[in-house]
Amino acid sequence: MLTVLIDYDSGNLHSAEKAFQRMAAEVGGGEVLVTSRPEDVARADRIVLPGDGAFPACRNALYAVDGVYEAMAEAVLQQGRPFLGICVGMQLLATTGHEYEAVAGLDWIGGEVVRIEPQDAALKVPHMGWNDLVVDRAHPVLEGLGTGDHAYFVHSYHFRVADPAQLLAHCDYGEPVTAIVGRDNIVGTQFHPEKSQSAGLRLIGNFLRWVP
Repeated sequence: MLTVLIDYDSGNLHSAEKAFQRMAAEVGGGEVLVTSRPEDVARADRIVLPGDGAFPACRNALYAVDGVYEAMAEAVLQQGRPFLGICVGMQLLATTGHEYEAVAGLDWIGGEVVRIEPQDAALKVPHMGWNDLVVDRAHPVLEGLGTGDHAYFVHSYHFRVADPAQLLAHCDYGEPVTAIVGRDNIVGTQFHPEKSQSAGLRLIGNFLRWVP
């Protein structure tokens, strides 16, 4: 089994690669490969789209890597291979992002990426650091995780999901902030599982075992 982490010059993938390799070794998850080659994406059994930075820059960077988006869309949408988006990689699943300007997302999960607006003035944006997850609905990727588990966030915008059934978990930061989204063979986390210690590693292990 091959899990591909897509490299499109959007963040340092070293820690994500190490976390996925560790859990692949534990659960028998096969090979983990960081790549920007569409032929690798096309043959992947599981696909991970990380992302750090601003929504428009990440979207443009993804489309700029020749053939990668097309290979990813074919594998995920047509062949049903499991997909995990991380941080901005999760936000790109939305219909539209509103960071700096309105920019079309992939529209794989309906909704908009909007600025966090905490009601408590003492809460600063970006939302940075540890926060407790609130699990909204069961999902195989969340097996063994529950309300109160900690995850590590770094972001100023969050995904306002159109269909509540596709909101898997949130956290509270002066307002409900989307933490995990999902439908069919697609999931995404706003937090960084590779930086979220035991909870994040468990989620990665669940993803590597997941058969949608």
